[in-house]
Amino acid sequence: MSEPLSEEVRRLIAAFQRAEITEHHIYSRLARATRSPENRAVLERIAADELRHYRYWQGLTGREIEPARTKIWFYTGAGRLLGLTFAVRLMEQGEEGAQENYQRIGEVVPQALTIAQEEKVHEEALIGLLDEERLRYTGSVVLGLNDALVELTGALAGLTFALQNTRLIAMTGAITGIAAALSMAASEYLSTRTEETDRDPVRAALYTGVAYLFTVLVLILPYLVFSNYLICLAATLVGALLIIAFFNYYISVARDVPFRRRFVEMALLSLSVAAVSFGIGVLMRVVFGVEV
Repeated sequence: MSEPLSEEVRRLIAAFQRAEITEHHIYSRLARATRSPENRAVLERIAADELRHYRYWQGLTGREIEPARTKIWFYTGAGRLLGLTFAVRLMEQGEEGAQENYQRIGEVVPQALTIAQEEKVHEEALIGLLDEERLRYTGSVVLGLNDALVELTGALAGLTFALQNTRLIAMTGAITGIAAALSMAASEYLSTRTEETDRDPVRAALYTGVAYLFTVLVLILPYLVFSNYLICLAATLVGALLIIAFFNYYISVARDVPFRRRFVEMALLSLSVAAVSFGIGVLMRVVFGVEV
């Protein structure tokens, strides 16, 4: 590289340098936070790669660059709260625009293309080595969330018009939900015991039960806060959609799968059951002449 670097190329290199040192600190902190020696080793290898890239860019700029402290805080927090795989893949998704910039300066700085290839291939291979308990039990969480969303959303919709009393609806929903959570947890325990899998039956049951109970709490909460039963039902449906959106976004990032199709499928299923159940509630109120 004999020609002097243009101002635009220097600006891009400085941005690369800042990104590399930021990610070095993120991976290093995530490595220190994990209990798994295998995961720690993977993260330390990625952190070392990021530092090596930073040193290369530093050789071109001739100066130290401070990392982005806010990003370090955000991704480290995400890793501790939502898991290493989620945080790492979310961070890698945010770098998709960087590939185009690597190509832009590749003719001037050929090493940029090598670094870009390492970022894309090597790190993806290392990320694939991460092994997290919460991802092994995703199926159990899906079971708990999906059943709670479909069954309880439908039940609350039917109870809303049949009873029209928010406290009574909340109490009935809570009893129904807690009983169903215990039943689902027991079923998941028995089901996992019969499978040839490395999943622990007790942990699988716990993930299913906790996911179900969390969903129950979110769905009945509006009936404990508001007095108008129609507002409660609307808030419950919004809560259900938010749970579906968040969980499917989490899975789409952590497992690198499409988000939209899974979200639409799960949302339509829950809302369809709620609509049918609401109609049944109207019918039962008329047939039995219930007045509460």
